[in-house]
Amino acid sequence: MAEFKYVARTPDGQQTTGVVNAGSQNDVVQELRRRNLTILNIQQARGGIGRRVMRPGPHPGRPGRPPKPRLKKDDLVVFTRQLATMITSGIPLLECLEISEEQSTDRGFKYLLANVVELVRGGNDLSESLARHPRVFSKIFVNMVRAGEASGQLDIILTRLAEYLESTAALKREIRAAMTYPCISMALITLISVFLMVYIVPQFKQIFDSLGTPDDPIELPFLTNMLLETSLFMRDNFLFLLVGAVGAVVGVILWRGSKSGRRQLDWIILKVPIFGPLFRKVAISRFSKTFATLIKSGVPILGSLEIVASTSGNTLIEDAVLKARDNVRQGETLATPLAASGVFPTMVTKMIAIGEKSGALESLLEKIAEFYDQQVSATVKSLTSMIEPVLIGVMGVMVGGIVLAIFMPIFDLQSKLAAGV
Repeated sequence: MAEFKYVARTPDGQQTTGVVNAGSQNDVVQELRRRNLTILNIQQARGGIGRRVMRPGPHPGRPGRPPKPRLKKDDLVVFTRQLATMITSGIPLLECLEISEEQSTDRGFKYLLANVVELVRGGNDLSESLARHPRVFSKIFVNMVRAGEASGQLDIILTRLAEYLESTAALKREIRAAMTYPCISMALITLISVFLMVYIVPQFKQIFDSLGTPDDPIELPFLTNMLLETSLFMRDNFLFLLVGAVGAVVGVILWRGSKSGRRQLDWIILKVPIFGPLFRKVAISRFSKTFATLIKSGVPILGSLEIVASTSGNTLIEDAVLKARDNVRQGETLATPLAASGVFPTMVTKMIAIGEKSGALESLLEKIAEFYDQQVSATVKSLTSMIEPVLIGVMGVMVGGIVLAIFMPIFDLQSKLAAGV
């Protein structure tokens, strides 16, 4: 038997130290886990070679400006899963963090983890240490870790958190894939049309003028006249139009940054044809999934609602959730203000009301999230199959209209020449 000194954290967050006599480090880990303690460090006091389990990480106080982490969502998922796996295996928390630091290939994230290691070694909670880096670790991440520390189930909560991050990342990739094709296609169609109108169409003005005489100019169809006048205006005022377009984009961005502008734009996003229903389904799926994950992880419902509101991505949903939080704080129901907002479908509010009455809110929220995830996938597939012919039609109308307007007077002239012959 050997003597092991340990540093651990109790379920209420207090740091404790002690000594355990055991045959091996694994026996110590099992004993401390049986006591519902979160292991920070284990060190063999005597016997053997007196090795430390943890390894000191590099001190974060490097000269100069610290590098910024450049993490993708998938990298954060991998970090979370690795941390959960190592904690489940009984590796002390500090050593888990140090291993993650050593394996990180991003200088900024390596620096960040070194700082977290030093904070945890100094007696801070993991959640408190992560909260000092809000650009990497969101409110959801920090609060779920805090709940895991309080319940003594940090490994389980981290696994659940990794699953949540994976599902939200997959949903974003799906939406991005659905939006990329139409955006790029519309941009190309617009550029081709502008090029034709500014550089090609004006050259036909001289051709048509040369076909007639000053006393007897050629009579052009209405569509051709309108096209030529528009193209000449665009050519002569191209810089002004370009500055105006850039100014309009900047204006929309500034308007989106204001409180009233953001609210109006979010309303438009939910109401716009074709894509509006998709964005609404995505927002409801995110709301349900985030809310269910937080409640299941032990985060208090009021805190969960605040986090859900701040991460909703839509001010209308944010306002509805915050109003629901105020209702819950006053002892009222959650479903009533959500139903009154007009943002959430009746099915969602009814299921939430049933969940409140039955005490199965988290499971019903998970069912809602699963249903709307399926709806989003089906909608994306439907839009993808529908958008391609629509874009081809738009391109045909725009480019074909220009070509038709140019060739109409040529066809008319050819008909007159043939009749004269």
